Amino acid sequence: MKLAIFGAGMIVHDFLTITKDLSEIELKAILGTDADIPTMKQMKIDYGIETIYTDVEQCLQSDAFDTVYVALPNFLHYVFAKKALKYGKHVICEKPFTMKKSELLELEKIALTKNLVLIEAITNQYLANYRGIKEEITKIGKLKIVECNYSQYSSRYDAFKEGTILPAFNPKMGGGALMDINIYNIHFIVGLLGKPLKVQYNANVERGIDTSGMLILDYGETQAVCIGAKDSTATIRSTIQGTDGSIIVNGPTNVLDSYMIERRSEETQLTDQKVHQHRMYEEFKLFNQVITRKEMAFVKERLEHSKTVMEIVDAALSDADIILGQS
Repeated sequence: MKLAIFGAGMIVHDFLTITKDLSEIELKAILGTDADIPTMKQMKIDYGIETIYTDVEQCLQSDAFDTVYVALPNFLHYVFAKKALKYGKHVICEKPFTMKKSELLELEKIALTKNLVLIEAITNQYLANYRGIKEEITKIGKLKIVECNYSQYSSRYDAFKEGTILPAFNPKMGGGALMDINIYNIHFIVGLLGKPLKVQYNANVERGIDTSGMLILDYGETQAVCIGAKDSTATIRSTIQGTDGSIIVNGPTNVLDSYMIERRSEETQLTDQKVHQHRMYEEFKLFNQVITRKEMAFVKERLEHSKTVMEIVDAALSDADIILGQS
């Protein structure tokens, strides 16, 4: 994979730390704003990125790379992914894929028409521990309750309360608890159970944005709850309850540090099947394979998953009367 990175923020810093272990990925370019130039220059030195750009059209005209990793703020995902696809580039897009499902459908149409890979970077779907959980879930009987709690008091919440609206709490920029952290919980559950029958989002809304909330996904005989909070904190873990036992997942649903299996009359087992200590390693290892081999059946499968997630997001935001893209 010959890669161009769009963005120079925290997630890009995090991703670049694993590139030394992904020799198959060539870092051809990075795109940012004029204000990002000092940061990008340092990244160029530290990680061997070949070229720095501040103009997206000039960047996309280059034949040096075949894939774009869109790691920009949420509200820019759709616009920049669309530009990259129109220039014939494969696209790996950070979560949330887009601000609404209709935008994702448009991107999908362009990508599939051009036979291009379009895929969402959502770590939990590719982690060895997630694969292990999916295997173990068949052994705990009839599934009854799934609860995912990712609650972390935001360092920006105090400023928000004082009236300073930073991107993490800005409706216009796709902020809020659902889109920032609860989205991982949604992916976690959809990957296990698929599309729910009903969606209900009970949110704490301040200045038009959800600072925390409880998303209820009704699967008939199984009920799932996704809790995401940026205005309060709690032990971050998930619990999957069946008639014959339970699975307790330690850590946030984008990392899945480890998990425990609890069955009646059996000792609790602590399991950690990590392939790599960094959560992004396995997904990018696979993305390289998918792009190199043009595994479009896999791409279509993952797009179906992402569309289900975006459908849930649309319903949840509507239920809480939250309109993203407006301040």
